[in-house]
Amino acid sequence: QVQLVESGGGLVQPGGSLTLSCAASGSIRSINAMRWYRQAPGNERDVVAVISSGGNTAYVDAVKGRFTISRDNAKNTVYLQMNSLKPEDTADYYCNVEGRDFRGNYFNSWGQGTQVTVSS
Repeated sequence: QVQLVESGGGLVQPGGSLTLSCAASGSIRSINAMRWYRQAPGNERDVVAVISSGGNTAYVDAVKGRFTISRDNAKNTVYLQMNSLKPEDTADYYCNVEGRDFRGNYFNSWGQGTQVTVSS
């Protein structure tokens, strides 16, 4: 079983910054892609950023230039650095990690979610 624990959410003013962390633990052999999703009230859960095992990144247009996804493979942790935050960034943020467990089986795990509120 692979579990993800998120942290770093909270209340921030527009223009402010916040960093989310997501640490994976369990029977992990390898991790491939790591992603951040967000879901605002009444909306679908949409991917925000993704980082590959090789460190390649991609972002949804709405956050390009403001958000940075990174990973620390030694810690099995993915981060989302969020700068110049806007009220429309307000949402529940979820991390998602996929890879292989020690038996070689594919896993796709989700964090519990952390709330980000951008408001003055």
